Amino acid sequence: MSFNPTTDGAAGGRPPILVTGGAGFIGSNFVLDWLAANAGPVVNLDKLTYAGNPENLASIADDPGYTFVQGDICDAALVARLLDEHRPRAIMHFAAESHVDRSILGPEAFLRTNIDGTFTLLQAARAYHASLAGEEKEGFRFLHVSTDEVYGTLAPDDPAFHEETPYAPNSPYAASKAASDHLVRAWVHTYGLPAIITNCSNNYGPYQFPEKLIPLMIANALKGKPLPVYGDGQQVRDWLFVLDHCRALRKVLERGRVGETYNVGGGNQRSNLEVVKTLCSLLDELMPHSSFRPHAQLITYVEDRPGHDRRYAIDARKIESELDWRAQESFETGLRRTVEWYLANSVWVENVTSGAYQHWVKQNYAARSTVTEGAR
Repeated sequence: MSFNPTTDGAAGGRPPILVTGGAGFIGSNFVLDWLAANAGPVVNLDKLTYAGNPENLASIADDPGYTFVQGDICDAALVARLLDEHRPRAIMHFAAESHVDRSILGPEAFLRTNIDGTFTLLQAARAYHASLAGEEKEGFRFLHVSTDEVYGTLAPDDPAFHEETPYAPNSPYAASKAASDHLVRAWVHTYGLPAIITNCSNNYGPYQFPEKLIPLMIANALKGKPLPVYGDGQQVRDWLFVLDHCRALRKVLERGRVGETYNVGGGNQRSNLEVVKTLCSLLDELMPHSSFRPHAQLITYVEDRPGHDRRYAIDARKIESELDWRAQESFETGLRRTVEWYLANSVWVENVTSGAYQHWVKQNYAARSTVTEGAR
């Protein structure tokens, strides 16, 4: 039985999907995109930690096809109750602690959410799947959204990560996500849970919490604050526009093979320094009257973080050939869309860059010494 979210949802009367972490960056973009495509109802379970922002979903708050539940994926009773009440046809598991720097400062939360939380969901999904019959049972899917960081780091000339690349996580965050991937795989092979794993490259786009590179640089540049670049800034990442990622996830949910892993990448390898400089040029263009132009003068090199992976790159040929998915945005078009969104949504930025976020910024960057040009 194929899972066709667009046609099935448009027909009406279909069960919802359960999304975990749907108020976060990727999750909220997915929920908005899903409902905009009339793909069916959504139940969103989110704990609303620092990165979970209900403002991301304000435009659909009154949508009859959208249900929000504030809660923890580690709460087994709550998860079981939601599955029993809403009878979803799929679980889209986005909920995760996802910032490397935070995992270095406080790894416990990452183990709890990413490992214990995934275990709780898998156990609940296993029991729920066993209760289904016929087409409902055959069509049910558990889609686990993960990261390319589980593969470790690449040398400059190494081939890109593919689905068979051995896991070699180097940060507490990456290790916790690797563990969650292994749990999902085990539940497929041991218990027959119809699950699929995706491993994506660095996402960027609207609604991203400004502790990540691109929104942090935008937020700082708008206020004339330093743009902190770790080390020499030559760490390379493969950049994926978030809506391209959402489209990939819908393809995997619709046609992906149970038990398989699909790598999702944008095919846009850029160094962190190149990203920041390109962003500064965009701000110079879009804000010609800014008193901080040229914004590149704000770039400041700071001490590198411990265990910083040097390069990530994704080989996305499997999802391209099997599921006919390709990224539609180049890095240049996606970054322009992203900068324009942040400039048009300054109130959102202000609301999420206050209070606890400012405390974290001071904690993470205050102890990092500035590195002079000659010392790099």
